Amino acid sequence: MTNDISRRTLLRSSAAAASFAAIGNWDEILGSIQQQGDEVIPWTDTPANFVARGSLDTRTVDRTKFITANEDFYLVQHYGTAEVDPAKYMLKLTGMFNKPLSLTLDELKKRPKFEQIVGFECGGSSPTSLNRLTGNAKWTGTRLRDLLRDAGVDKNAREVVFFGTDKGKEKVTHGRSGEMEVEQHFGRSLYPEDAQRPEVMLAWEMNGQPLAPIHGFPVRLIVPGWYGVANVKWLDRIHAQDTRFIGRFMTRDYVTFKPEQVGEETVWNESLVDRIRVKSMVARLTRSGTKYTAHGFALGGNLPLRSVEVRLDDGPWQRATFDPQNTEFSWKLFSYSWDGLKAGEHTIVSRATDAHGVLQPEQSVVDPKKTQWENNGQFVRKFSV
Repeated sequence: MTNDISRRTLLRSSAAAASFAAIGNWDEILGSIQQQGDEVIPWTDTPANFVARGSLDTRTVDRTKFITANEDFYLVQHYGTAEVDPAKYMLKLTGMFNKPLSLTLDELKKRPKFEQIVGFECGGSSPTSLNRLTGNAKWTGTRLRDLLRDAGVDKNAREVVFFGTDKGKEKVTHGRSGEMEVEQHFGRSLYPEDAQRPEVMLAWEMNGQPLAPIHGFPVRLIVPGWYGVANVKWLDRIHAQDTRFIGRFMTRDYVTFKPEQVGEETVWNESLVDRIRVKSMVARLTRSGTKYTAHGFALGGNLPLRSVEVRLDDGPWQRATFDPQNTEFSWKLFSYSWDGLKAGEHTIVSRATDAHGVLQPEQSVVDPKKTQWENNGQFVRKFSV
């Protein structure tokens, strides 16, 4: 993966990496905490292979609003930031549609308005990066389902492919005249049934503001429950086809390579990075007198989360409380409080479970994978009191 992440965002993300969640509006909560004398307990852990950027302390700086500010939302780019002239912008629906369409930005914005809060993370976000490539925002636009209905997806279409205006050179290793390079646009695909889910949308606003160029202006795809790579930025073409799309970022990059045991043999399985694996993280720890409170966030795919549990040291798993602000596709903030703690070194960890009973695995279960993607292992945090 080629990432083009702004220096400012890296510094902020690195500084904020230890914590992505809080309870309620941070300005109000901060005042409340200060009045009550709560203090933030710093983490004493940093992954051995974590590379800090800048001089900011990743253990104590907190990033705590339910909604991630636009300037703080993580950035991953593959071919650089595309510059799009809104006056010349055109969204084209091509291929296996009964009625191919072309819409200007103004025409697109006249379609029925739809907005929702959606949280997601990069497929490469992991405990080794303190899960910093994660964000939660309110997106405004229109439902993709209605647009596809108006264009009429052919019943024989196998995939719907989404292309951005961002492009780069890709190698063709078996060209007729030897190895060569061709220009290719960033693209990701969905099965028609996934593309037509009611929550999938085309967004042109982020937290009430027009999309910034770095976040996909003028239009991007939002696919709730999927890793960030599915949310194609600078979207300008939707193509229906009867074959599988095998672009770089579907079949060569963003592919998880992991072992599976088949009888007495270990075989290696390759799978696409698509729906978010159930995940949680204790992000922040506070103390007021003898009362301690752990705050964190959880993510999952299209299924609701059944629970998040927290374990202190080697004690029993205890059920955490979900924040009432949580929505169907937002990240899920949670908290867990307890009273009293002996002086010394301690550990705390969380685990999430989805509606089908799929449990967030221990990190040791995730480690055998040969690729960085979909690292949803339980993240054991360390602190001292």
